[in-house]
Amino acid sequence: MPTDVALVTGASSGIGEALARRLARDGHGLVLVARRTDRLERLAAEVAAAHGIRAQALPADLVRPGAVAALLDEVARRDLQVDWLVNNAGFGTQGRFHALPVERELEEIALNVEALVELTGRCLPAMVSRGRGVVMNVGSVGSYLPSPYMATYTATKAFVLSFTEAIAAELAGTGVSVLCVCPGFTRTEFQDHVDVDESSVPKLLWYTAEQVADEAVQAVGKGAVVVNGLLNRAMLVPLKFMPRSLVVRAAAGFVRPKEA
Repeated sequence: MPTDVALVTGASSGIGEALARRLARDGHGLVLVARRTDRLERLAAEVAAAHGIRAQALPADLVRPGAVAALLDEVARRDLQVDWLVNNAGFGTQGRFHALPVERELEEIALNVEALVELTGRCLPAMVSRGRGVVMNVGSVGSYLPSPYMATYTATKAFVLSFTEAIAAELAGTGVSVLCVCPGFTRTEFQDHVDVDESSVPKLLWYTAEQVADEAVQAVGKGAVVVNGLLNRAMLVPLKFMPRSLVVRAAAGFVRPKEA
């Protein structure tokens, strides 16, 4: 009989790593997916020793055509079945869209959207058939905020939010829980790749990856969306009543590159 596991993409750092550690603490076996083999293997060994669970590293570049199918074929070959799917892998680009390499923008869409949809589509039928399972898709507070200078990133996260809410409604009563996690500003390696002026973001809006992971796991089964942090949830309320143009301008103020 296949062994249940939680498959976590983007598990080599940040929120993905924090979610993997949280799930291991809860006793879930893990399949850890990312490109960085050394980090995955180190994490797998660490959580297995600390929590007595089986953790396996399966390095993969999910942007590569056929990578998702190959990954799940290997999971099945190892006699594992995905009981929790955590779609966390993703990245963001920053700058004026017309000045960015379009090839990198397309890779961003491929990872943030296409790989997430394919993994969900390939794992969900078996979950529904078993009458249990969890799909957790990591979006962003940016899912609600079209953001100049990060146009493609926030557009992909808006897709993740809409997609997750829709399939969560479809799956009501099946025993399968679907959740979109929307972190705000979180201390991870993400900041190493974008040039946001952190002085424009109040310190109270920053969260740790561990805080995000704890809230995410606790929110499973309680609704289709969790926005991490009381302040982030409060900040989104007035946006519903603001003209769209002002929302876009406000978002630009948060993510404007320093040189802009």
